Amino acid sequence: MDDALTVAVRVKPGASRARVGGRFDGPHGPALVIAVNAPAVDGRATEAARRALAGALGVRPSTVSLRTGAASRDKLFLVTPAGPDLSGRLSRLRDGAGATG
Repeated sequence: MDDALTVAVRVKPGASRARVGGRFDGPHGPALVIAVNAPAVDGRATEAARRALAGALGVRPSTVSLRTGAASRDKLFLVTPAGPDLSGRLSRLRDGAGATG
């Protein structure tokens, strides 16, 4: 899948303010931190994180799918198709912001 991008994400559910940015060194390597208002109940935080990731990367939510980590804070999302500048956007979001963890 040359036109797909796998994105490691660390989800922080129940946050007072939703935001995308920062780095967390987790089990899948350097991960993008996504804080969401939704609680970690019935997949609501995962869905909120999926939509937030799509918005931050500038892609339609339908292009982002969960690959692994449905019941974990550490998730892998798959973005298909991945545009040519998607890796750069991801790097700026993950590494350009202050590190969190």
